[in-house]
Amino acid sequence: MAKNTARTVAGLRFGIVVARFNQRITSQLLRACTDTLMYCGVAAKDVQVERVPGAFEIPLVACMMARANRFDAVICLGAVIRGDTPHFDYICSEVSRGIGQAAMETEVPIIFGVLTTDTVAQAQERADPKQFNRGGAAAQSAIEMVTVMRRVRALGSHVDLSPSMRRPAAQRPAK
Repeated sequence: MAKNTARTVAGLRFGIVVARFNQRITSQLLRACTDTLMYCGVAAKDVQVERVPGAFEIPLVACMMARANRFDAVICLGAVIRGDTPHFDYICSEVSRGIGQAAMETEVPIIFGVLTTDTVAQAQERADPKQFNRGGAAAQSAIEMVTVMRRVRALGSHVDLSPSMRRPAAQRPAK
């Protein structure tokens, strides 16, 4: 992917919001995410990482980063592991709803890289750098979505978004 994307990612800026809770897992997701971005040609200076206490706090910071007009995409990384209480269901529901809402409100790609697993072993498997690490996949999705959004925006007046979906030009990232 790097050879084909190096020119298209030059100058792109990425925000990453990563939860500290389940840090053993989230640190592996973060490493794979940043490694993938760098491998694809993103400069280290164009990546900003913000750490939050847990997954529940991810959507607020992701939304703020998207509204800051400094990032072409925001990547959200976390790990929510099922326990013996319904807490898992509440957290997963709110995190996914919040991330989706933030993306729709800001029209900035906000990538869902939050693991939601039944066991620690499942989370470790999805964060294992020797296997398919979801942090790297989130970085690839972010790059792809920036490209898609640029293509769609280039259509300009040919795209008619409903008024509730429009984002004022002053709130769009500078090119």
